[in-house]
Amino acid sequence: MASLKEMRNRIASVKSIQKITKALQMVAAAKLRGATDAAERARPYAVRMSAVIANLARSVSSENAPALLAGTGRDQRHLIVVATGDRGLAGSFNSGIVKAARERIAALLAEGKDVRLIMVGRKGRDALRRTHGSRFVETYDLSAHKRFNLEVVKPIAAKIISLYEAGDVDVVTLFYSRFVSVVSQVPTALQLAPAVIDASAGDPPDLQGGVYDYEPDEESILAELLPRNIAVQLLRAVLENQASFYAAQMTAMDNATRNAGDLIARYTLEYNRSRQAQITKELIEIISGAEAL
Repeated sequence: MASLKEMRNRIASVKSIQKITKALQMVAAAKLRGATDAAERARPYAVRMSAVIANLARSVSSENAPALLAGTGRDQRHLIVVATGDRGLAGSFNSGIVKAARERIAALLAEGKDVRLIMVGRKGRDALRRTHGSRFVETYDLSAHKRFNLEVVKPIAAKIISLYEAGDVDVVTLFYSRFVSVVSQVPTALQLAPAVIDASAGDPPDLQGGVYDYEPDEESILAELLPRNIAVQLLRAVLENQASFYAAQMTAMDNATRNAGDLIARYTLEYNRSRQAQITKELIEIISGAEAL
């Protein structure tokens, strides 16, 4: 059995850990509101961009469609973009994204596909480096950025587009965590190229018999919008990840704080029992000695 001094040290250590987890919980809660607002503001823009592209795609023939819309005609080389956080202590936030990406990679390799990876965030990079490090094309660390905007993700989008236009990849899929609520963050896969057209996303407006023409033509507009759409979807994913990270961290640190409190209570009870037993033993020894005299 541990001595009273060792038990006091254990209680003090757990109390120190509890202070840290409580502080992290409060910091995450303070930052969650801003991150959630940023993610929610980005959603309508990304959804509307998809709707405009879907509407334009209806008027473009497959022969004249840009490569980012029509595809390469092959399905052999896949590029997986894994967007995770740069920090831990957030429960299953990072591991959930990595698990979803691993499952997709394993399924593609089982089908004989060629898989390459772009890693956004240190945690995903470290988790996949041992098993799939040879497949890394590029890694990006966004921890130095205080705020996320299109300028932050443009280098990532440019790398994806250059690989796609060079014919090095046929399909590009992005993995990130979609923020649903404080207690729910869903690992999500989104195909970036070729662009997936949602039939319901681009319902044309009712012009009541009127017609409209595009200037310049639809192909030129799509050639401009499709690369920008990749950057927009990347920005949305990064913002969703940020909100999901703070929500997951707040929940994880709250659980850790509660567990530390339970551990302190248990250690304190054991300490009091041991101390009481030691006092009782000393009293018995004193009484026995007095009777012996």
